[in-house]
Amino acid sequence: MAPTTALRTDWEFEEVQKIYDLPLMDLLYQAHTVHRTNFDPNTVQTSTLISIKTGACPEDCKYCPQSARYQTNIEIEKLLPLEKVLSYATRAKENGATRFCMGAAWRNPKAKDLAKVCEMISEVKKLGLQTCVTLGMLTLEQTEELKKAGLDYYNHNLDTSPDYYSEITTTRSYQDRLDTLSNLRKAQIKVCCGGILGMGESRAQRISFLLALCNQEAHPESVPINLLARVTGTPLENIEDFDRIEFIRTIATARLLMPKSFVRLSAGRYNMSDEMQALCFFAGANSIHHGEEKLFITDNPSIREDQQLLQRLGMISYDQVTLSEVECSSQN
Repeated sequence: MAPTTALRTDWEFEEVQKIYDLPLMDLLYQAHTVHRTNFDPNTVQTSTLISIKTGACPEDCKYCPQSARYQTNIEIEKLLPLEKVLSYATRAKENGATRFCMGAAWRNPKAKDLAKVCEMISEVKKLGLQTCVTLGMLTLEQTEELKKAGLDYYNHNLDTSPDYYSEITTTRSYQDRLDTLSNLRKAQIKVCCGGILGMGESRAQRISFLLALCNQEAHPESVPINLLARVTGTPLENIEDFDRIEFIRTIATARLLMPKSFVRLSAGRYNMSDEMQALCFFAGANSIHHGEEKLFITDNPSIREDQQLLQRLGMISYDQVTLSEVECSSQN
């Protein structure tokens, strides 16, 4: 099976299964070939993610320590003031981040809160950073407000496959997720959409998850692939470790299915060895969160550790100008 760089949104399960089940060396070779065709294989995009409103979320996502339904000993915080957010954003830029991501633990934002987030977006943009937020479900009118504020990306993960979703979350449906993604596309906001591996799903369900991602009306511009970060107090705290080779296999398949998307190593990177991360980069991952030692409230490598790893691998981070050029090229 020869690798292809064609952008398709009509994949069949059996086609994706054949790719996913390839011998690992063949899969890595094909994924890296496609990756090298579309991107500089020695450059990664770096984002910084902070929580602007922490805890007390009414949803029941079994992986999430911010759910009000679980006892996880997190410190609940109201929406951060603008000045504090800008101080984080300034530090992120100084540390080399090109995108600043802000997350709030809401089911969906209220009007007064959305207005404050829109102000944050506008002010962060003035610093010369791309902006991304994740605020829960959105109406079309809300997406249009975010667009007017200058929002570049919105993160809204599918989390897992359609047939496994109800095992992870019952307070919203898969269609709810798809509806918000559709609203974002209508408002012409770039989509950051991925999911979490290691929540007890089967290989077939991982394939279905990838299928749901790549068969959207347009591929997500950014595809975060998370390794479950198990947190005490959540229903998934004692789930068995996820196979690292299977994780790398998923990264490689995502690269082949979505050849022009940025594939991001997100949560769980703290528990990945340098060697595992290197293989993920080879397989097609080309984006990471760095600059803060927490992703929301779970551990993340320090910026010093990331800098040392990239240096050892002979890799660098995109600057804002080069990143914009690559993004424009990938959309054509």
